[in-house]
Amino acid sequence: MNYAIVFHTQSGAIKFDSKMRKLGINCSLQPVPRKLSSSCGICAKIDFIGNPEKLMEPEIERIYREVSFNQYELLHENE
Repeated sequence: MNYAIVFHTQSGAIKFDSKMRKLGINCSLQPVPRKLSSSCGICAKIDFIGNPEKLMEPEIERIYREVSFNQYELLHENE
């Protein structure tokens, strides 16, 4: 499944990308889609099999599942 992960900060996105590379999970940093605004403007797109909430970290603001092109479903939100 494809997910879009939105972060509180740009450094959080960069750290997450590094962690995904170490775990062998395909991850690409991209601008946040307009439908998913964020204070930092960077999101990570990942293709992940399993529960994406297992990847949660304090720097993650929200996790979305990509339902179809430019359509997202909110799965988890950090406060």
